[in-house]
Amino acid sequence: MSTPKHIIDEALSLSVDDKAELVDQLLSAIDGLDKDIEKKWASEAESRIDAYEAGKLKSISLEEALSKYK
Repeated sequence: MSTPKHIIDEALSLSVDDKAELVDQLLSAIDGLDKDIEKKWASEAESRIDAYEAGKLKSISLEEALSKYK
């Protein structure tokens, strides 16, 4: 049986896309997600999209965003 440490070590070796998929699936599996928090995140996402489309928010590449974590 895998230990949490073993699972985390394996997860950290995944590609960025696979890590994102794993996180999405894990979060979806959590029972009792706070609906208020989900609504706030959805609202924030829509607000950011609107700001980007209005030219008030610039985008950066994935590589640029991840470079500060290397």
